[in-house]
Amino acid sequence: MHIRPRDRHRTVTTLLAAAIVAQLPWPASAQTTLPATGSTEASPLLLPETSVVGAAERALDPIRGFVASQQISGTKTDTALIENPQSITVIPRDQIDARQAQTLGEALRYTAGVRGENYGTDSRTDWFQLRGFNAQDNGIFLNGLRYNAGYAGSAFETYGLERYEVLRGPTSVLYGQIAPGGLVNMMQRRPTDSARGEVRLSAGSEGRLQGQGHASGPLDRDGIWSYSLTGLVRDSDTAVDFVRDDRVFLAPSLTWQPTADTSLTMMSFYQRDRTSGNQFLPYEGTVTSTPFGRISRSRFTGEPDFDAFNREQYGVGYEFNHRFNDVWSFQQNFRYAETEIRWDQVYGGGLQADQRTLNRYAYRANINVNTLQLDNHAKAEFATGTVRHTVLAGFDASQVNYRNAQQFAFASGLDVFAPSYGTPVGTLPAPYDSVRQVNTQYGVYLQDQMRIDRLVLVAGIRQDWAHSDVDNRVTNTTRSQNDSAFTWRLGAVYLSDTGLAPYASYARSFQPQIGTDAAGNSWDPLEGEQYEVGVKFQPPGMRSFVQLAAFQLTQQNSLTADINFQQKSVGEIRVRGLELEGVAELGRGWSLLGSVSLLDPEITSSSTAGEEGNRPAGVAATNANLYAEYTFVDAGRVLSGLTVGAGVRYLGNTSAVNTGGSVVPSTTLFDAGMRYDLSKLSEEMRGLEFGVNASNLADTRYVARCSGTSGCFYGNRLNVLASLTYKW
Repeated sequence: MHIRPRDRHRTVTTLLAAAIVAQLPWPASAQTTLPATGSTEASPLLLPETSVVGAAERALDPIRGFVASQQISGTKTDTALIENPQSITVIPRDQIDARQAQTLGEALRYTAGVRGENYGTDSRTDWFQLRGFNAQDNGIFLNGLRYNAGYAGSAFETYGLERYEVLRGPTSVLYGQIAPGGLVNMMQRRPTDSARGEVRLSAGSEGRLQGQGHASGPLDRDGIWSYSLTGLVRDSDTAVDFVRDDRVFLAPSLTWQPTADTSLTMMSFYQRDRTSGNQFLPYEGTVTSTPFGRISRSRFTGEPDFDAFNREQYGVGYEFNHRFNDVWSFQQNFRYAETEIRWDQVYGGGLQADQRTLNRYAYRANINVNTLQLDNHAKAEFATGTVRHTVLAGFDASQVNYRNAQQFAFASGLDVFAPSYGTPVGTLPAPYDSVRQVNTQYGVYLQDQMRIDRLVLVAGIRQDWAHSDVDNRVTNTTRSQNDSAFTWRLGAVYLSDTGLAPYASYARSFQPQIGTDAAGNSWDPLEGEQYEVGVKFQPPGMRSFVQLAAFQLTQQNSLTADINFQQKSVGEIRVRGLELEGVAELGRGWSLLGSVSLLDPEITSSSTAGEEGNRPAGVAATNANLYAEYTFVDAGRVLSGLTVGAGVRYLGNTSAVNTGGSVVPSTTLFDAGMRYDLSKLSEEMRGLEFGVNASNLADTRYVARCSGTSGCFYGNRLNVLASLTYKW
C-alpha cells in the first residue's frame, strides 16, 4: 500500500502506538478476551501488513540546511546529484536566507563556474556567465520552462523561489535552444503537506524598506487541496543617484491531489518593477584616472526627468502529474507569460577631449513579449535483465511573440565631475527600428538512465525545429528563417562504497541566431560541444557534497565583425576549465561552502584582426570564494541562539575588448552576516529571528566589467540588510 506524503505521519504514529501497546504487561483478564486460535495461550496481537514510505528528500520539496542530495534539472527526473554525470549545483532556500540574497547574482556568488553581477548595480536584469559564456539571454528557466526569451530584460524575485539549480555545460537534449555554458533553473515555492509560513520586515542601505511573507499548507482535512502564497513589497533607492529599486511581487499557487497517483499544481506570479537603466561609464575615469580623478560610483549619467525602466510581468501555468502503474507515469508543464517594458534612458558614450564631458545619447524602447511554453514527457521505469531503466520520452513546444519599437537621438553632454541636470531631451525621432517577431520551436527528445549495479549510464537524443518570422515595420519588409538541429549526450558515473563517484560525459547544444549577413544569408546557429570528466564525493552518513570537474567547451559560429562592420558567422571560442566546489554541514554548528573556477578561454577563430589567441572580453580566468557559518552550540542559553558567517570572494581580471587590451583589474571582496533566535532570550519570542548581512564589507571600489572602452560598470558597494522574521 502506498501512503501519500500527508498521511505518512499518521501511519507512523499508528505503528509506533501499536508497537508500544504490544509490549505492555496486559492483565490476564484482558488477555482472555483475545480471540482464540485453538491454543489455551493468548493469541498475539497481529497488525495488518503495511508499507511505510520514508520521508526521503525530493527535488521539489523544501529541505533543511545548505546541502541538497537530489536534483531535477539535469535529467527532468528526481535523481540523486551524485548519479548525474554532469556538473550541477543546488542552492536551497536555507542557503539563500542565510546570506539574505536578494537576486540571482547574489544567490550564485559562491557557485562554481558562475560569474554573476557582471554589470554591477543593475536592478533590471540578472546578468551572468556560465563557464565563460553569457547565459542571461536563454539560460534562465522557471520550473523547467524557459523564463527569459532572450529579448526583454528579466529578473524574477528571489524570495518567490525554493531553490536554484545550476546545470553547467550543454543542455539542449532536454531544453532545446540554449547557449553552451548551461542554465539556471529557478524552482518556485510550492504548496506543502504541513502548515508553515513566515513574515519578514527588512531595512538596509540606500533607504531600503521591504516587507515580505510566505505561507503554505493544506486547505482541507484530507490534504487533497493545499496552497502557497508569497508576497513582497519594496521601496528603495540604490547606490546610484536618482535610481530607484521598487518592486511589488505576488505568487499564489494551488495543488489538487485527489489520489496518491494524480496531482495538479497551478502556479502564477505577478511582478512590477520601477527602476532605471545602468550607467555607461568610460574606461578612463573608472578603471584608470583622469586629470580630474575618478568618476563617483554614485554618478547618474542620465536625466532624472526622462530616465525610467518600468516593467510589468505575469505568468500563469500548471504542472500535471499522473502515475498509471508501477512502470508508466506522465507529466505536463505549461505556462503563459507576458512582459511589458517602457524603457527611457540617456546613456553615456565616452569622454570628450576635455576628459570630463561625457557624450550622451537618448534611447527609448517599448517592448512587449508574450510566451507560450509546453513540455510533455512520459516516464517508464523497468528492468531488462540486470539493467534498471528510467526512460523519458518527451515533446516540447514554445512560441514567443516579441514587439519592440526603438528610438534614438543625440543628447547634450554631461560634466561627470560637476553634473548639471535638467536639459530637456525633447521629442525623439520616429523609431529607427520597429519589429514584430514570432519565434516558434518544437522538439522531441528521448533519454535513458540505466543502472547496472554501481554503474549509471545516461544517454539522450533530441531533434529541434525552429522557425522565425520577422516583420520590420520601418522598412516594410518581412523575413523568415528556419533552423533545425540534432543534439545528443552520453555520460557514465560509477558509484563506489566510499562515496566517490568518477564520471565522464559528452554533450552538444545549439542556439539559433536571428539575422542575416551582408549577402542576405541567415546565420548558422551557435553550436556547442563539451567533453567533461570529474569526480563527485558524497561520504555515506554525512551531509556534504564535493565535485571536481575538468572540461573542454567549444562554441562555433560565433558572430564577429568584418572590415565593413558587417556581422559574419565565422568565430569560434574554446574554453578549457577546472572547477572545484563543495558544501558541507560538518556538525557542531559548522557549515561551509565554496568553489574555485580556473578557465583557459580563447578565441580560436575570428575574422577580426588581433582577436585570435586572446581571451574573450569580460571573461575571467580565475574566480574563487569561500563562505563559513558557525552556530553556537552548548554555549549557554543566550549564545546558543547565535549564528555568525563570513565569506571572501576573489574576482579575476578581465579585458574590455577581444584584442586583449584595456584590462579590468581583479578584486577581493568580503561578506559577513549573523542571525539570532530570539526565543533564547524569552519563550514569549518563540519563532522570532533577527538577522543582519553585509556584502563588500570594505566598500571596495572596483569595476565589475567593461564592454568596450565606453561601457564600464562599477561593482556593488557596501550593502547592509537587517531583518526581523517571525516563523511558524
